[in-house]
Amino acid sequence: MSKSCPISLKQIDGTIVRINAFIITILVLSFLISSNVLILYFIFIDFIIRVSKYNTYSLVFNFSKAIKKIFKLKTKMTDSGSKRWAMFFGLFFMFITIILYSLDLKIALYISIIFLLICSSLEAFFSFCLGCEIYYIYKKLI
Repeated sequence: MSKSCPISLKQIDGTIVRINAFIITILVLSFLISSNVLILYFIFIDFIIRVSKYNTYSLVFNFSKAIKKIFKLKTKMTDSGSKRWAMFFGLFFMFITIILYSLDLKIALYISIIFLLICSSLEAFFSFCLGCEIYYIYKKLI
């Protein structure tokens, strides 16, 4: 089986996706510094909005669009399937992270946060989707 990502044949702006990931990275780092749980709730709600395909209501998405416009960054289209998979993956990890925070399981919380930080950083800085690698392993097991 060759490596693959979920394919949807619908194209989205990969530049916006990378800016989104960068913002999520900054927010996660902000949580690590401040321990302000409201940051986790904000990220979780924003993921819910974007997964539900209501990007116009997502503050992270709108901020990303503004950054792209201000810095006149080029559009780089990419398939939306893998990015959607990554959003569901992020939403799942944010849910787990909030549960771990609520249960005061600090070690598990920080493992979850660091994993989310690694995933968002890889996308933001290298356009590398760890979710695609996990999808490949999942498909191989099934």
